Amino acid sequence: MLKAENVTYKIDNQTLLDDVSVVFGEGSFSVIMGQNGAGKSTLMRILAGSLKSKSGNVLMFDKPLHNFKEVELARVRAVLSQHYEISFPVSVEDIVMMGRYPHFGNQPTGKDFAIIDKTLDLMGIKNLKHRYYDTLSGGEAQKVQMARVLAQIWQHENNSDKILFLDEPVSQLDIHYQHFILSVAKNLTKNNLLVIAILHDLNLALSYADNIIFMKNGKVTDYFDNIEEISKETVNHVFDVDMEKIQNPFINKPMFISKT
Repeated sequence: MLKAENVTYKIDNQTLLDDVSVVFGEGSFSVIMGQNGAGKSTLMRILAGSLKSKSGNVLMFDKPLHNFKEVELARVRAVLSQHYEISFPVSVEDIVMMGRYPHFGNQPTGKDFAIIDKTLDLMGIKNLKHRYYDTLSGGEAQKVQMARVLAQIWQHENNSDKILFLDEPVSQLDIHYQHFILSVAKNLTKNNLLVIAILHDLNLALSYADNIIFMKNGKVTDYFDNIEEISKETVNHVFDVDMEKIQNPFINKPMFISKT
């Protein structure tokens, strides 16, 4: 479980997060949504431990986040962002091995190599193992990065006490790669992995989310643990748009369409 209690974050006189309290349970796919500047990425960075809040508390597995040592934190949570620039030749295998760095000393073990193979296989890119990363397409590169973060928190059966953060991981990908990345993450929640994602496409989020948190102006405006209850009034308020809610007949979930 991951919990934020009364978290506030300010830069100079600007409040980026204003008294935010949220709770995430294991085995769920949780999505944070809102306009640019709503505070989504700031909240995720604080939840992941890469940014310290000015006030409030974050509890990860009932332990204050500030009590985690850096290597201890790296073993239980991983963050996938939308883009990684690597300008020198390095193999796909070496990129994915970076995810195992918190788990070994000077040299990786046979277990580490086995986990790399498992995550490459899971992402369907075992054939890219010996390719140079800078020769890959955008979609292939993001699959490699997904394999890396999964290797970082990999457990064979039960992923309790493991968290995967997805910070706009599919914004620059085509539809095929978007659904592939999110479907892999969604399937892992069946083994109790907690996934927390920032997504911009509302209908894409509705296809995968178990619950959705909406933010605006640094505050949580709405939380839905039943996405069927999301109303057009909520969506229109959060995004300042004019949308209508309909039912997607193919997946039997709500979707929103623009009136213009």
